[in-house]
Amino acid sequence: MKVLALIPARLASTRFPNKPLAKILGKSMLQHIVERVLLCKEIDSVAVATCDQEIIEHIVSLGYKAVMTSNTHERASDRCAEAVDVLEKSEKSSYDIVVMVQGDEPMTDPRMLSDVLRPFSEQPKLDVVNLYADIQPGEFNSPNCVKVVMDLAGNALYMSRAAIPVSQDGVERPSGKQLGLIAFRREALQRFTELAATPLEINESVDMLRFLEHGIKIRMQRTIYRTHAVDVPADIDEVERLMQSAAHD
Repeated sequence: MKVLALIPARLASTRFPNKPLAKILGKSMLQHIVERVLLCKEIDSVAVATCDQEIIEHIVSLGYKAVMTSNTHERASDRCAEAVDVLEKSEKSSYDIVVMVQGDEPMTDPRMLSDVLRPFSEQPKLDVVNLYADIQPGEFNSPNCVKVVMDLAGNALYMSRAAIPVSQDGVERPSGKQLGLIAFRREALQRFTELAATPLEINESVDMLRFLEHGIKIRMQRTIYRTHAVDVPADIDEVERLMQSAAHD
């Protein structure tokens, strides 16, 4: 099973322009992510997928792979689908699994990639595996936290930025927090781009709702490892504090 990890990234951001190149303890955010992904032994290759020449030049200068993609993609999954096409043609190779790693998660733990890949070896017929974590205090009502509810087999039923599921007694009993670390069989990622965008996907701005609305199952996989996303410049200080704390543990 040949596995490619792709990190979609772009400089345009309303809340934090040029975020992927922001410095964290002397390294760009993207450099931190690439280095952490490379620590996962199940990953055969890593590349950054972007529509910005500045990011391409930065990643290549570090000795890593970068792929230029269109600047018209609304979804990170579509950007990754284009990137794997480009890589396979340029390398004259093919990949079995593509893992999408968010470009604003500098504390991505390589063990999280191992977690999201594990179900494929256990259940060869799976098409998509999406990582999730336990919801922490204060996240349940936050629109920045995508909540996921699952069936009894661990497949996603729905994902929402709203506080779901609702409890009649008022006690919060969320299923989990959907993470942007998603593994696709190569054919499934290609299929994502061929499917029409869906109403709920657009409403919620959650890629994986496209699959759910088209009737494609998504297996949810729990991880105990946590990250801290960088959404706004103020998050940099907190991430640096957490990284320094982890280094001294």
